[in-house]
Amino acid sequence: MAGLPVYPWRLAPEGLATFRQLRALGLRPAGQPVVAQLERPRRRRGPLVAYLYRIDLARPVRPMTPAKQAALAAANAARRVCPECGRDAGYRIPPSLGSCVPCADAPAQAA
Repeated sequence: MAGLPVYPWRLAPEGLATFRQLRALGLRPAGQPVVAQLERPRRRRGPLVAYLYRIDLARPVRPMTPAKQAALAAANAARRVCPECGRDAGYRIPPSLGSCVPCADAPAQAA
């Protein structure tokens, strides 16, 4: 993001906020462009960067509609079902395992 003002960590001017700070205030960026960035130096890697938005141009977060809520519930339920045994695991199945813990720990069955 060339040409943006860069501020040191925790020294942003009043009226600017990060995405998470906007969310905490119940706001969203609403399509506005990034106006500045914060940089926090790190020892062995590049700096951490947080983008800043204007608070006065932010709009309220849209409310969750019943259709969105149902779609989110269905997606979360699908992530709980084990593809190996077909049971509801009771937790979100980790993508690294690809199946519930009992199925992942079971020895591979010889065909």
